[in-house]
Amino acid sequence: MHELDHYIYPHRVLHWLVAGAALLSLASGLTLGFLGFERTVSLIGTGFTNGLYTSHKTLGVAILLLMTLRIITRIAFVVPDHDPPLNAFERIVSTSVHHLLYAALVVMPLLGWAATASGGFPVEFFKWHLPGLIGEYPALSERLFIWHGWLGWAIVVLITLHVLGALYHWRIKRDHVMTRMSLFD
Repeated sequence: MHELDHYIYPHRVLHWLVAGAALLSLASGLTLGFLGFERTVSLIGTGFTNGLYTSHKTLGVAILLLMTLRIITRIAFVVPDHDPPLNAFERIVSTSVHHLLYAALVVMPLLGWAATASGGFPVEFFKWHLPGLIGEYPALSERLFIWHGWLGWAIVVLITLHVLGALYHWRIKRDHVMTRMSLFD
């Protein structure tokens, strides 16, 4: 394998860190969205519920920071060519899913941050309270949380397409697409 057969190592590490953070964030966000605050408290108690909310917010801020680094590494370093090249359909689907995932993974935490701040809730990164992006405005908060939830489901669809594409290349086409993002050379 040549050095240009895969992304630079920091970009590959960022890919897997974002993947892990996104899956944890989606799991906690969908749980909280489905159950709501009161039902979550009744099931696991106030302390654990608050911890779950703090963890979800922390993951969102972490995803925003990691995605910023991913975009920088994507722009700054060579993107390896596909060998063998993708056909036109594969290239269009791959590029579309990747660009939509990048956009969604940047917009999602920003929506959550704005929704939280406009709802009058603390925006937390671990134990630190971050400044709100906007002032308190409950009606806007409600709308932003709805969009945040919809975007969460869109990200689930995009991740599913991404994983299905990776599995298709790995198990059916048996080309070298999977090695481009592997942590192991």
